[in-house]
Amino acid sequence: MSRLPPRQFAARARKLRLVLFDVDGVLTDGTLAISARGEETKRFHIRDGAAIVWAERAGLMTGLLSGRASHAAERRASDLGMRILSLGATDKRAAFDAILTSHGLDDADVAYMGDDVMDLPVLARVGLSAAPLDAADDVRRRVHWVSRARGGDGAAREFLEAIFRARGVWDGIVRQYLTS
Repeated sequence: MSRLPPRQFAARARKLRLVLFDVDGVLTDGTLAISARGEETKRFHIRDGAAIVWAERAGLMTGLLSGRASHAAERRASDLGMRILSLGATDKRAAFDAILTSHGLDDADVAYMGDDVMDLPVLARVGLSAAPLDAADDVRRRVHWVSRARGGDGAAREFLEAIFRARGVWDGIVRQYLTS
C-alpha cells in the first residue's frame, strides 16, 4: 500500500536504477535457524526470487544490504543474478554510501525495503522506501510503501510488482508467459 499519491509513486519508480533489500525480515521471515554443526539456513519465497530476476531483465540492478553476513544470502543472490551484495554491514549508512559511489548513483535512483530500525538511515534517504507488513512500527510509519505480505512471504515480490506497474512493464512481464 503506497503512502504516496499514485503519480508521485510512479514518478519515483521511473527514476529507479537499483532496488536493494535487507535480508532477515524482508526476504526471509526473520527466523535464524542454526544446525548442530553451526550451519545457518534461511527460507526464501520463490515469488520474491522470480520478481528479482524480472527486475534484472527489465534493466534494474538489484542487491542486498544486510547487517548480517550469510552464506545462504550469498547463494540466493548468486542464484538470482543480483549484482550488489553488502552483507555484514554494521553501519548501513556507510555501506549505502559506498554502493552509491561505486555505481554512480544518487539517493533518488534507489529503492530499499527494510524492516527494522537499523534500516531507517537508508530508508530515509532513498527515492522509494518500503517495508513488509510485519516490520517494526517505527519503520512502517516512515516508509513510502507497506506490503500486505509479511517478510519472507512475498513482500519483495509485491513491492517489485508495484514498481513494475508504475513503470508500465508489468503487462509485458505477464504477456511473455501467455504466448508460446
